[in-house]
Amino acid sequence: MLRIAMLMLTLLGLAWAQGYRGLVLYTPYPAQSVRAGETVSLPISLKSFGLPPQSVQVRVAEVAPGWKASLLGGGRVVGAVYVLPDAEQSLSLRLEPPQRVSPGTYRFRLVAEGSGGVRAELPLALSLGQTLPKRLSLETELPVLKGAPTASFRYRVTLKNESDQDLLVNLEADAPENFRVSFSTAFGGQEVNSLPLKAGESRELDVQVTPPRQVEAKPYAVTLRALAGEARADLAVNLDITGQVELSLTTPEGRLSGRALAGRENPVKLLVKNTGSAPAENVELSASEPSGWEVKFEPEKIEKIAAGKESEVTAKIKPSPRAVAGDYMLSLRASAGSASASADYRVTVQTSTLWGLVGVALIAVAVGAVGFAVSRFGRR
Repeated sequence: MLRIAMLMLTLLGLAWAQGYRGLVLYTPYPAQSVRAGETVSLPISLKSFGLPPQSVQVRVAEVAPGWKASLLGGGRVVGAVYVLPDAEQSLSLRLEPPQRVSPGTYRFRLVAEGSGGVRAELPLALSLGQTLPKRLSLETELPVLKGAPTASFRYRVTLKNESDQDLLVNLEADAPENFRVSFSTAFGGQEVNSLPLKAGESRELDVQVTPPRQVEAKPYAVTLRALAGEARADLAVNLDITGQVELSLTTPEGRLSGRALAGRENPVKLLVKNTGSAPAENVELSASEPSGWEVKFEPEKIEKIAAGKESEVTAKIKPSPRAVAGDYMLSLRASAGSASASADYRVTVQTSTLWGLVGVALIAVAVGAVGFAVSRFGRR
């Protein structure tokens, strides 16, 4: 069909180049296949070469038995067209088949007649029973995407109706559990579950695949599907989900406060959790403490925490011996590469009871010494 159209355009060009005078009737596809019962509208062009302005009579000189033919111009049935010199007019030929029509080839012929015996003809042929079956295709240039679990994987997909009839296409997907797949028209269009496609039409779609947050880092496959009756097209796309470390730091009870004695080492149990999808390696622990305090961790470093697992650490907190009784704040931190977690831990410092007793004893001794001195030397 394309070759015929190109040939017609070439002939028109040659006619103009060689000084041709007369009328030409043409259509891009003068022979084509149609479905049984389908009403066909063919675009018709009438061109004048080297002729004066005139009214040209147009008619359907040959009609296949049982068919109805109408020449339309501007949406109305016409019998003549006024053509200016070297100008072109557009018409439409409407062909309606009978209710019961058998497969085969049906022929038609258009005639245009101008003044002075100028004449042009256009033979046409419609074939029934040679239509294409319903067929769809799905394609994408980037079927494999890589990203973190928190990413949304977006694929640009081309959906094409490769049949000669209009279709209503339904869109669906087979994806792993808890994965969300959505279809939308390209370039920020609305989300769709179905869309109409004309014969031979292609549409660009954006397909977004969103994995669940707590997903294991590994490759996943998703099958995209387009359906229209018995027509079906499948497209496999892949997500290569890379691991991501996410840390949290707390105590076994979830309470981030405790008591400590000044000048003494006070152990505090901590839990380092990896809530991400990749193992955390070489997890280091550190603290920001008040001046004069000491904080040690046992162990000082955790070699590995698997995804979804946790590890226990002991923080040995030693307030300054000169710390005054009251509340103090420590900042505890766990880090592994770019991932980190911190927690503020409140410490209520108490002074030792023994030191209080020693102070009371010293005071008592001082008072006794003063009393002894007064009793012995006071009379002198």
